[in-house]
Amino acid sequence: METIRLKFNSNIKDKILELLSSFSSDELEIVQEDDDFDKNKKKIENSFSKIKNGTAKFYTIEEVDVIFEETISKYEN
Repeated sequence: METIRLKFNSNIKDKILELLSSFSSDELEIVQEDDDFDKNKKKIENSFSKIKNGTAKFYTIEEVDVIFEETISKYEN
């Protein structure tokens, strides 16, 4: 199966759902939209932009391990 994302004016929602309901569940499945989709999309686009323009901060595995251990020690008590 393939997935598409539709944006539509709310006044045609009933018409769209009526049309889509004419298909069987083998042909079509309506997937609920993730409420955070737009927020996550913007975060990913911003991160990608930083990588492309060279302003992203990268860490070695050793640096990440130190950050991880410091974070855990803050919340252990």
